[in-house]
Amino acid sequence: MNQQIIDILISLPALLICITVHEFAHAYVAVKMGDPTPEEHGRLTLNPLAHLDPIGTLMLIIVHFGWAKPVPINPYNFRNRKQGIILTSIAGPISNFLMAFLGAFLYRFISPTQNPGLILFIETFVQINIVLGLFNLLPFPPLDGSRLITVFIPPKYNHIANFLERYGFFFLIGILLLFPNVIRLISPIAYKLLQLFL
Repeated sequence: MNQQIIDILISLPALLICITVHEFAHAYVAVKMGDPTPEEHGRLTLNPLAHLDPIGTLMLIIVHFGWAKPVPINPYNFRNRKQGIILTSIAGPISNFLMAFLGAFLYRFISPTQNPGLILFIETFVQINIVLGLFNLLPFPPLDGSRLITVFIPPKYNHIANFLERYGFFFLIGILLLFPNVIRLISPIAYKLLQLFL
């Protein structure tokens, strides 16, 4: 079988799991913090179909880089608005690092000679989780890192934060196209973590 097809068959399921758990984590923490919005929109689920974005999914298949639908939240529903935003924002990346840890734990108990396919899947799974977790911590809308910044923006600038939240995706794509080396900011950290986990 063509190596490229093998890579797709391994990376797509791994990526689907990573993205689904990531978005579910956002929804779960938001609901626990007092905001019913994710549940009302059917996002408090581990069903991947609830989190997939059509264009983002297509991009995953074509270029192996895509995105899920952001979990809708209303920060004014949080019992503690500042704490709610912070915990909800970091929930996704933390879920990725926890999955990477779990994958690395299982990796220790599998024989590479007896289960080469499973070993390759786990290595891919750990790598994707590390990169996804770190990437989402970057302070660019609509990534999770940008929501953390909104906590410290004075109320009089909320309209700017709302604008970036709504159209931030286009800014992110523009940044990635104009400054492709931005993604390399996380490469050294991702490499060190990958060495630590595997």
